[in-house]
Amino acid sequence: MRVAVKPLLLLQLPNFRPTKKPNILPTFRNSYSIPLNTPFQTTLTKTLTRGISMAASSPPPTTVHVRDEIELTNVEKKIFDRLLGTLRHFGLQNQLRVAGGWVRDKLLGKDCYDIDIALEDMMGSEFVAKVRDYLLSVGEEPQGIAVIPSNPEQSKHLETARMRICDMWIDFVNLRCEEYSDDSRIPKTQKFGTAEEDAYRRDLTINSLFYNINTSSVEDYTKRGLEDLKSGRIVTPLPPKATFMDDPLRVLRAIRFGARFEFILDEELKEAAAGDDVKGALAAKISRERIGTEIDLMISGKQPVKAMAYICDLKLFWVVFSLPPKFEPAVSEGCDRLCIGYLDATWNLIQLIGCSTFSDEYRRLCLYAAMFLPLRKTIYKDNKAKKIPVVNYILRESLKRKASDAETVINVHNAMEKFLSLIPFLASNENIQLSEVEWGKEFADVPVTSQLRVLTGIYLISSFELHIWHMASVFLLTVQVSCYEKSKIFGELPCWCLLCCIKLNALKILKTRTFTLTS
Repeated sequence: MRVAVKPLLLLQLPNFRPTKKPNILPTFRNSYSIPLNTPFQTTLTKTLTRGISMAASSPPPTTVHVRDEIELTNVEKKIFDRLLGTLRHFGLQNQLRVAGGWVRDKLLGKDCYDIDIALEDMMGSEFVAKVRDYLLSVGEEPQGIAVIPSNPEQSKHLETARMRICDMWIDFVNLRCEEYSDDSRIPKTQKFGTAEEDAYRRDLTINSLFYNINTSSVEDYTKRGLEDLKSGRIVTPLPPKATFMDDPLRVLRAIRFGARFEFILDEELKEAAAGDDVKGALAAKISRERIGTEIDLMISGKQPVKAMAYICDLKLFWVVFSLPPKFEPAVSEGCDRLCIGYLDATWNLIQLIGCSTFSDEYRRLCLYAAMFLPLRKTIYKDNKAKKIPVVNYILRESLKRKASDAETVINVHNAMEKFLSLIPFLASNENIQLSEVEWGKEFADVPVTSQLRVLTGIYLISSFELHIWHMASVFLLTVQVSCYEKSKIFGELPCWCLLCCIKLNALKILKTRTFTLTS
């Protein structure tokens, strides 16, 4: 790479004195020149701008391998034996069924430890009491019992009884059918239902399957749950618009499961989800906490880019990540696509470096920081006319995430902006002279040729207050911004090579004894 730098470029820096926790970094006015439209720039630009097309253009998946029957583990056999023993002990004729995700995952050959038992004509608490009595009668001490009352305000629509059997918590609920009002996702009426009625009230056909413990068989009352699972399709049991209008959160669940299993969203489902009625219901009927929880699950999953691309494809991006009434500057057309592009590029870099570099929590926040990067300079004013980054509003109000999440993402954005200004000089082999800097006694012997490294080291040390992973996030995001918005700096330098160079420079600076900070 060739960098054209004016000989002995004089950098105009503000006077400052290092402190124990230096927090002032000069902004460098630089001069550099590299030809545009390099192959690497073109490749990255395509990655960053392809946006929502990723979801829409995904080819249909190959046939999904689905097992013919469910194979129980030894622990599952013991659990089910105790439940069937309870029926025999009390002479009950009830059918016991495992519902939902456990059935789906077992058919896909995946482990699942979330067992929900659906009961006919009996409340979960009543059956749990009988299981306890049965266990005592055979000399087995019950391990734990809990009854969780319904709490519609927290999206808990019915009573659930829990019992610990063979060191696993098992949930017990009754089969039910529901009716909804127009202005709430909380059912206005609930009553005991049949297995078929319960299956059709589920969000997706792949989640509507039952495993009948009495007959050791899979039951598909919608008559398409197994078919959709095998073909890798996300479909609602009832017409999608009616399903989503009853409970708009099902839109986000459909997206999450589609991304998680890399299944294709049904065309009729996509049309309904993108409609104004459903978008309005999602904004009006679903609490921001519930929306934030679903988005967190997507971002923390194995396919965060695909999930966010689906949201963008269905024109739900600004419904989910809502903005304050007034902000500036205006969001440009296609900003949602660019957000997904940055997320995609950063996710690819994380895969390249290795996910073990980040904990799950740090990876989650790094991806939020990447996705909201195009909004980093957008601000709004609070009630006291204080200017606040709009990213803070999205995380705190639109998604109801923790204040520390918003603070972390904004800190990463700010640190990235400062670090970005250093890269041209770290990449240059030219001698760069710093002028008009009041170094103080601590830096009296700093050679002119080392001054840039010293200032960079001061900044890096202060940035390490954000912890190591934050700096890794800064490195990642700096690469994205630099390659996309300031591609003249890097030319054909491969992204991974640049990242390694930045890390090595940081380590060299921190290991050098060129400078000493005093308390």
